[in-house]
Amino acid sequence: MAITNVTDQTFQTETSAGLVLADFWAPWCGPCKMIAPVLEELDAEMGDKVKIVKLDVDENQETAAKFGVMSIPTLLVIKDGEVVDKVVGFQPKEALEERLNSHI
Repeated sequence: MAITNVTDQTFQTETSAGLVLADFWAPWCGPCKMIAPVLEELDAEMGDKVKIVKLDVDENQETAAKFGVMSIPTLLVIKDGEVVDKVVGFQPKEALEERLNSHI
């Protein structure tokens, strides 16, 4: 599976089923750029176990506000439409993998 870019209009549909890691980011954010390759690796390694979506907070402020995203990157772990975990800031791949595996 590839990482999917979502918008205010598609976020709910894309995160309503299964385990989803939602990355709230912006193009100007340094730590967001650092975490992008980590998410690519996770996507490649975890495959169908988890879906990864990215939401640009500059273009989709409604969804960011709804989830109280104040700092980026913020990663929400969503299981069947419900937020089950939240990570703020850069995290190494192993830490993210551990958190995701605890919800599979």
